[in-house]
Amino acid sequence: MNRPLLSVLRGERRDPTPVWLMRQAGRYLPEYRALRAEKGGFLELVNDSAAAADVTLQPIRRFGFDGAILFSDILVIPHALGQKLEFLAGEGPRLSPALVDAALDGLQAAPERLGPVYGTVRRVAAELPPETTFLGFAGSPWTVATYMAAGEGSREQAEARRYAYRDPSAFGAIIAAIESATFDYLSKQIEAGVHAVQLFDSWAGSLSPAQYEQWVIAPTARLAAALKQRHPDTPIIGFPKGSGGKLPAYARETGVNAIGLDETVDPEWAHASLPAHIPVQGNLDPLALIAGGTALDQAADRILDAFRERPHIFNLGHGILPDTPIAHVEQLLQRVRSAG
Repeated sequence: MNRPLLSVLRGERRDPTPVWLMRQAGRYLPEYRALRAEKGGFLELVNDSAAAADVTLQPIRRFGFDGAILFSDILVIPHALGQKLEFLAGEGPRLSPALVDAALDGLQAAPERLGPVYGTVRRVAAELPPETTFLGFAGSPWTVATYMAAGEGSREQAEARRYAYRDPSAFGAIIAAIESATFDYLSKQIEAGVHAVQLFDSWAGSLSPAQYEQWVIAPTARLAAALKQRHPDTPIIGFPKGSGGKLPAYARETGVNAIGLDETVDPEWAHASLPAHIPVQGNLDPLALIAGGTALDQAADRILDAFRERPHIFNLGHGILPDTPIAHVEQLLQRVRSAG
């Protein structure tokens, strides 16, 4: 089967460069907004397998991206571990009880809460065009642990970092529980039909070097090794946002198959600094996509030029923003596909 994006994840250079966009199934699409309004909320949408499959496929139907990303959320894992999950309008997700105030072993695990996600995977796998790579995903242990500890997201993750310093044994138990649940979760996604998986470590950049080794690299390496042992043909993309100069160590030590780069990474530096064989994904600034015009073309060209000699998947450096014009997505796709 000719799936260009999957070929790149396995180390092949493909021209034109395959492309997908993080959060490509989301609020910038009118068809998504209509379906979400009908279902009544984000979590309701995630837990409706038919609707979540439709959302996953919406950007494929509209744009023909080379990859489809499962529509779900990284916080389904804490939900399955027993925390209450809510998405509050205008405030974002909330988990309770927050583990800075409650014991992990006081939670009642509910793995059945993940059942709708596997149903979504099966539905999408049955409908996806044969040339399109289907990407599953999960949050990396550190990022998920920050939400579980604090009960919500924060820019500096101060509560989770304090907890990790104050009681590394207790924090390590949270990481271990997330690792175990995530291994099962991604394994079942693969068994249900995804071709590759991405680990989102959205808050990796907040850690000191020693903590980065302990809470980002080590858990990711254990998880990647376990997944490769069970699913040796399924590539793993690691996306440690904000890692900067720590990226070469992440690439060498975690064992992931490809590295996602955020928009702050100089693509020329990344090409020179990362292991020569490893595919890279990224890393257009989402605001350049909103700007459009010449600024968008120049930003895209710089990335394409930097990675011309390396296996490369074109993507954003973070998720597509809700006010992104659809015409600018079309402009980007034309630019990337005409550069091959």
